[in-house]
Amino acid sequence: MAPNKRSKKLGSLSSTRPPTIKSQHAALSSKATRTLIRSHHQLLKARAQAERAGDEALKASIDAQIHANGGLESYQTASKIGQSLERGGDSSKLLLDWIKPQLSTWTANLPKLRVLEVGALSTKNVISKTPSLTVSRIDLNSQEPGILKQDFMERPLPAADADEERFHLISLSLVLNYVPDATGRGEMLKRCVQFLATDCPISLPPTLFLVLPVACVDNSRYVTEKRLLEILASLGFELAQIVESYRCQVTDEVV
Repeated sequence: MAPNKRSKKLGSLSSTRPPTIKSQHAALSSKATRTLIRSHHQLLKARAQAERAGDEALKASIDAQIHANGGLESYQTASKIGQSLERGGDSSKLLLDWIKPQLSTWTANLPKLRVLEVGALSTKNVISKTPSLTVSRIDLNSQEPGILKQDFMERPLPAADADEERFHLISLSLVLNYVPDATGRGEMLKRCVQFLATDCPISLPPTLFLVLPVACVDNSRYVTEKRLLEILASLGFELAQIVESYRCQVTDEVV
């Protein structure tokens, strides 16, 4: 899978985000969690539109609304609650179920498989407890030790001859839908290709684990499941596994 050349330098994800603030970690009901996540996405989209239009007054007003709602930290808190066992569990369990046949061939004398988890919220999810995997975790707003505070779009690209700097598997679970515009989402997918390894100690091809809210493809004005698969195929991906729905509370926000 050859890396795709980017036609222009893309701004970082963090440049589109307002500063985060501390919020109360009170228990949230299922309805409150969905409302908070949905509102945060809608405000981010409105902020991106105001930024493109050069409307600084509107952007400042939206920043104030995001701040009043608790900022990125409150969004992350709601997301962690949504991925708790009580609300369906984290999506990495599904990933592990899918790759178990290949992982069963791994032995202790082989190198561990390198995993990059983008938008990591916890160091205690299922893939983090798998002996054959070594997980690198990044997030725009790290909430605990073991998660590097880093914008994936600013992560230094691997050297051309340094496959060991790449990953056998990239987890992009409920991350792509956080990017506020279509161009940025496309660039993120293209960037994933550049971070995938060309070889693996076991019979597992370079793999992207992509999780989106169902509404992103079911209710979108622009993207259908067929179109999404065509976009991924144009980047060199082949569909290995798909599930129509997974019991993990997210948002009904669309792209």
